[in-house]
Amino acid sequence: MTRVFITGAGGFVGGHLERHLLALYPDIEIHGTILPTLSIPHQRERVFYHPVDLKVESAVRALITELRPDYIYHLAAQAFVPRSFEAPWETLENNILAQLNVILACLGCGLRPRMLVVSSAEIYGHIQPHEVPVKETADLRPTSPYSVSKIAQDMLAYQYYLSHRLPIMRARPFNHFGPGQHENFVAPAFGMQIARIETGLQEPIIHVGDLSAKRDFTDVRDIVRAYQMITERGTPGGVYNVASNKAYPIQVLLDTMIAHSKVKIDVMVDAERLRPVTIPILQGDCTHLHTETGWQPQISFEQSVADIMNDCRQRVTQ
Repeated sequence: MTRVFITGAGGFVGGHLERHLLALYPDIEIHGTILPTLSIPHQRERVFYHPVDLKVESAVRALITELRPDYIYHLAAQAFVPRSFEAPWETLENNILAQLNVILACLGCGLRPRMLVVSSAEIYGHIQPHEVPVKETADLRPTSPYSVSKIAQDMLAYQYYLSHRLPIMRARPFNHFGPGQHENFVAPAFGMQIARIETGLQEPIIHVGDLSAKRDFTDVRDIVRAYQMITERGTPGGVYNVASNKAYPIQVLLDTMIAHSKVKIDVMVDAERLRPVTIPILQGDCTHLHTETGWQPQISFEQSVADIMNDCRQRVTQ
């Protein structure tokens, strides 16, 4: 039986990745880490959760030594950019140390699993006009402590491939969204406000940040397909943008979501939702990923928005 190890299994992407892998492979066994402070998610057949602090090297090594996985998906991270400005060292320590401990654990027990490290398109920062859509060869211009931490993760993965020939691949996902995402992120932040307005729990005003920025949105269900394909088919040491190659202004995302509601809604800019540094556009070129694995997105922007709105309505009424 193939054994898969997913860090951050209790998160938004982790849950979708589990479901995708279970549906794809009848002979797979999934082991996922969750924070010790969290309750264990609903148990699925062939899925086992392990509360562990990934910053504790001995705990990570003991778990990986016991499990001896064939594949590792390293998803765990502090992923909320505004939080990284509030707590920069917490973000750097969490994101870098956790990954380093996973790599060191594999080396320590003589394992060479195919491993995916999830970086971020945030590392590209201010893309120059001639770079759109951005390729993996673009310069890195971090604009937040979060993006600095992701550069460190990206380069650590590449360094251990070079120094120890570990079969590590790197993914640089652009914005992803879909059912189940935390309200901290832009699409569910809009969706939850709209759902509360529809049920009378909020006045008919939606509070927003910068609506002019353009982002490349890919449905999380397409994202996890890409992760699986990179992990299984990617070139060790390789790096892959995961993107739709289309950029939508946040204004378009908001307008599309509001169009799904029959309630009149006003929009108000909230200064607290503005970042210290804004990135005007993030649009990715996924040609390299498509060429090597055959991946391409299957779920349309409009379908994702409809699914997010339905999910938000269910969450508000629960």
